[in-house]
Amino acid sequence: MYAVLRTGGKQYRVSKGDKLKVEKLPGAVGEEITFDDILMIGGTEDIMVGTPRVQGAKVAAKILAHDRSKKVIVFKFKRRKGYQKKQGHRQNYTHVEITDIQAAKA
Repeated sequence: MYAVLRTGGKQYRVSKGDKLKVEKLPGAVGEEITFDDILMIGGTEDIMVGTPRVQGAKVAAKILAHDRSKKVIVFKFKRRKGYQKKQGHRQNYTHVEITDIQAAKA
């Protein structure tokens, strides 16, 4: 069984036991969280597609770590003007493990 969930403006296709990095979420390491914004559930006889969400569906996950990704260099440059600007950016993320997928009860 798999689900397509939306968090942090992105969509993820997940199954039980998957580990993924998502935009930073509130919560402590080791805490259980639930995702309610489920767009699709599949892997069974019938596929449930939400309009826009599947009502009553939930995906449970456990927070493994909070961290920051690799540095991205932002370099701005205008030729022949003597202008150049260099900045770095590290995005925060949360590492989660999917523990359970609950389909809507019909």
